[in-house]
Amino acid sequence: MAERLGEIRVADQVIAVIAGVAAEEVLEVSVRSGGLYDLAKKMGGGSKGISVSMAEDKVTIDMRVSVRYGAPIHHVCHTLQEKVKEAVETLTGLLVEAINVRVETIELK
Repeated sequence: MAERLGEIRVADQVIAVIAGVAAEEVLEVSVRSGGLYDLAKKMGGGSKGISVSMAEDKVTIDMRVSVRYGAPIHHVCHTLQEKVKEAVETLTGLLVEAINVRVETIELK
């Protein structure tokens, strides 16, 4: 068993970026920009439409998305949750407790 040398912390912004990159793999979804997103990005953190909260080593991710018209929303959002959970847990070693997805718009492309 490996010896612990100290504490490892992963910033919320890093988790949000990982979630955003994983979301890009789901073709029927795009993550929505939010009111303060541009300001937060300029200040060096976050990813559009994604917020992260942590309690101990458990992560909760809230995502605001747009879904392509004609795609089954429930299926697309479930796929999104799975992709994000896998990416965050694999890359950070943290437990994803919940991924809350809010569909805000439909894209008519």
